[in-house]
Amino acid sequence: MGDVSMLFIVCVIPVILISVALHEFAHAKMADLAGDPTPRFYGRVTLNPLAHLDPLGTVMIVITVLSGFGIGWGKPVPVNPSRMKNPRWDHFASVAAGPLSNVLQATVYAVIARLMMATGVLAPQQLFDLSNPLSIILVMGVMINIGLALFNMIPLGPLDGHWIVGAFLPERQRIQWYAWNRNYGGILFLSLIILGQIFPNFDVIGMVFTPLYPRIFQFFFGF
Repeated sequence: MGDVSMLFIVCVIPVILISVALHEFAHAKMADLAGDPTPRFYGRVTLNPLAHLDPLGTVMIVITVLSGFGIGWGKPVPVNPSRMKNPRWDHFASVAAGPLSNVLQATVYAVIARLMMATGVLAPQQLFDLSNPLSIILVMGVMINIGLALFNMIPLGPLDGHWIVGAFLPERQRIQWYAWNRNYGGILFLSLIILGQIFPNFDVIGMVFTPLYPRIFQFFFGF
């Protein structure tokens, strides 16, 4: 492994840890603020990344980061909507807080990059320089966080997207939707990931996300 590759990994690991930790902390903190003691009981209202890492989800992020973007997940935060002040919409807020925290983090990285380019501290062409630690951190800070936000919006359990979809369904359909995801959503989700790794031509998730990244890069960095 070359020096640049090792430098890339060393720079990206802290970005991954912070991105996942803030995502899961946002879930936990919103539930905690809504009156649900469950996340605090399980030690999840913390910024300690070790409390939030899911082994498979973290490996997924690392593997996809080496392809130029990062998709994966952290350890799901246990919550009990019935303990919240407004069970339906407080739970929705708790779920939505995770992806929103990643969008906010991506925005911070992008604003720093734009300010540094505007002041001449970092030339635009240096943003693509994988031998520059600052460039790696700023670019991957955006790509990893947007990857986490988008990936977690997939409407399959246990990802955030299935909870968000359920919040807008009538009561009966919402119960059925959550039950279906408990029984089959996770299996379908893992099947799509495995299928995409074994047969790249059938990588449904990659087909959806890969075309979005050039547009995301342009939106955040301006070119």
